[in-house]
Amino acid sequence: MASNCCGTKKQKLNSNNYSNTNGHSSNGLMNGHQNSLQSSMTDMCFFCFEVLSAVLNNTDDPKSPNFTNEAFPLFVTWKTGKDKRLRGCIGTFSAMRLHSGLREYAITSALKDSRFSPITRDEIPTLTVSVSILQGFEEARGYLDWQRGVHGIRIEFYNERGSRRTATYLPQVAVEQGWDQTQTIDSLLRKGGYRAQITPEVRKQIKLTRYTSLACNMTYNEYRDLLDRSQSHQHC
Repeated sequence: MASNCCGTKKQKLNSNNYSNTNGHSSNGLMNGHQNSLQSSMTDMCFFCFEVLSAVLNNTDDPKSPNFTNEAFPLFVTWKTGKDKRLRGCIGTFSAMRLHSGLREYAITSALKDSRFSPITRDEIPTLTVSVSILQGFEEARGYLDWQRGVHGIRIEFYNERGSRRTATYLPQVAVEQGWDQTQTIDSLLRKGGYRAQITPEVRKQIKLTRYTSLACNMTYNEYRDLLDRSQSHQHC
């Protein structure tokens, strides 16, 4: 199921397909493989713009991209304006083939994030897209066993009614918001629907999974520059 990456409103529950035992990581990448994936991140951002533009302008779907179609957990984030205000951020902890996963979540995060109205065609020139490929999942030893700016975190907890809930923040969120670790955890609890008083005991009962991500940003102007260059090469 889909999950919101940032903000403090309602968090959808999701299932994941990774295994964490005894603090050992899964879904990690060898250095060579990671470098290859990192070099494709710009193409992934470009593809997300292509997909969204096609939907909002009612044109043909973009052709299949050239980057790898391996499966990874992923998130797509849209922001708007010079101050990079959030307009949508949804992804999945279930590994998805990148071609179909980025296509799906470029649209879902832009048009179906319940915290925001759908992005419109007129907004496209104001947008910045971010793609995050998640990896290196590890079960933490406690709710503070992670580093700001390095790890994304996913918490599992029971709310005041005894219902199991989850919530996540990508690695950049705590730094962007200026939160320390405890403030981040408390915000994430609220995001996940915890409404009672947050005490040290509540925090200690959290099950926290940390992860890292490969991430890339692209503004609309950068997208247009690449598009113009691509079309120019095609005409030669």
